[in-house]
Amino acid sequence: MKKATSLISAALLLGLAGPPALALPLAPSQPAAPASGMVEVQANCVAIGQQVAARLGGQLGSVRMENRGGRNVCVGEVVVPPKDGQRGRKIPFEEPA
Repeated sequence: MKKATSLISAALLLGLAGPPALALPLAPSQPAAPASGMVEVQANCVAIGQQVAARLGGQLGSVRMENRGGRNVCVGEVVVPPKDGQRGRKIPFEEPA
């Protein structure tokens, strides 16, 4: 009985769906590639963030590039693990890119 109900439900849903839509050929398009300078700066921000993390004795939590007044700045956060009974910390940083 359960199987018959499932088959009837499936048949009804297929009937209500209507005819399949026609696929129209679209002009091939390529996604816009990011400017190579932007990719280099963001990769540079990761390297800068890793250096800051090493200096602070933690791990890089997050980093992003921001443009401030026409200058590229790496803004991020370093996660420092707990020690001597203290809580772990998130230390924000800003460094020129």
